Amino acid sequence: MFVVANRISVPKGQEAAFEARFRGRARLVDQAPGFVRHEVLRPLEDGRPYVVLTHWRDRASFEAWLASPAFREAHRDAGGGSAASPDTVLELYEVVDSTEPG
Repeated sequence: MFVVANRISVPKGQEAAFEARFRGRARLVDQAPGFVRHEVLRPLEDGRPYVVLTHWRDRASFEAWLASPAFREAHRDAGGGSAASPDTVLELYEVVDSTEPG
């Protein structure tokens, strides 16, 4: 499995707008081949970034999503009028161990 972590700084007072934007997203990634799961993590400590995680079957699936018209559509308004600051950090990970109940 392949995980993408996007750490996004959100200016104080803009948290609700940022979260609403994700709740209202088009969900185009959800239909991408190899897509597994999407999560938005709210920080519990002041000054920490939000973390947006997408889980993929493999890196090739993520890279295909990046090259797709659906990706461009999903991100066409990113940054313009967004509640997020422009200083985001994208991190790529390969899962080496995972546990689930059962």
